[in-house]
Amino acid sequence: MSEHVEWSDAEAAVPSASPAVTPADAADAARLVAFGLQPKLQPARDQEYTELLRRYREDPPFARLADAVAAGLGLIVLEVSPRAGMAVTAAEDSVFAVRMGDYARRTSADSGDRFLHGLAHLAVAAMAFPRPEDLADDGYIGRVSVNGVDAFVRQACRRLEERAELQGENTDPATEAPGLEAAWRIWARRSSTGATKDARRLAGSTTGIVGKAVAFLTDSGFLQRTGDDNGGTYRTTARYQLQVRDMAGSAAMAELLELGVVPMTDGTPTLLPAEETEALDLVADAGLPFHS
Repeated sequence: MSEHVEWSDAEAAVPSASPAVTPADAADAARLVAFGLQPKLQPARDQEYTELLRRYREDPPFARLADAVAAGLGLIVLEVSPRAGMAVTAAEDSVFAVRMGDYARRTSADSGDRFLHGLAHLAVAAMAFPRPEDLADDGYIGRVSVNGVDAFVRQACRRLEERAELQGENTDPATEAPGLEAAWRIWARRSSTGATKDARRLAGSTTGIVGKAVAFLTDSGFLQRTGDDNGGTYRTTARYQLQVRDMAGSAAMAELLELGVVPMTDGTPTLLPAEETEALDLVADAGLPFHS
């Protein structure tokens, strides 16, 4: 009898196992990830989304389950909060990854244009968040315009050309040569608007390329259109801030910011002289928010 009691006491001392994950839990976690894949959906406008976000924050096992569902889909969770919802980005091997080459081919048959499309995305990101403190401030809202991005890149072209001339470098590289400076030189040769009978900007013009970039970012929930001035004006969203934070360490982004971007309230930043630093390489196809 005493042995039975001792065995029972020892059994009672063993902590009970965590509640098993139910199919309903898995469905809710997958539902939250599905909400995260709808970037334009604002949590405040969907009661179910809001409730799942609250559960994620207050129920650690559920949060781990949602993270596991996202990881299984090749998604990286950037933040889960009322302001951004479940903000996710696609890993390089994810079925949801968008690749620069595919993006560029949808708009042009010229494979060299993918450098220009990548540069447009980099320039939008640099203009939207030109300073580290802008990326760190959750309340910061960046503003950009199509014409402002084009003018900014052309100013960067002139800056790089001047630097190359001072250093005695080749200022006329092959069009297909990889590298950020090569892309900027191609940009400088391209018409800003092109010419059509009805005055529309050509898709292959630099403002057409920027227009494609901001339209994609708007459709992806990264930007919101605010007006038609300067070719179209836009403001950033919390999701875009998180996306740029995730990519801010890229060599191409660093090289662009290295030129000295100065933010302006009208979405048309300028450049200030920057200290001379080592040149950084840009891998082919680099661009936000794409994979090579």
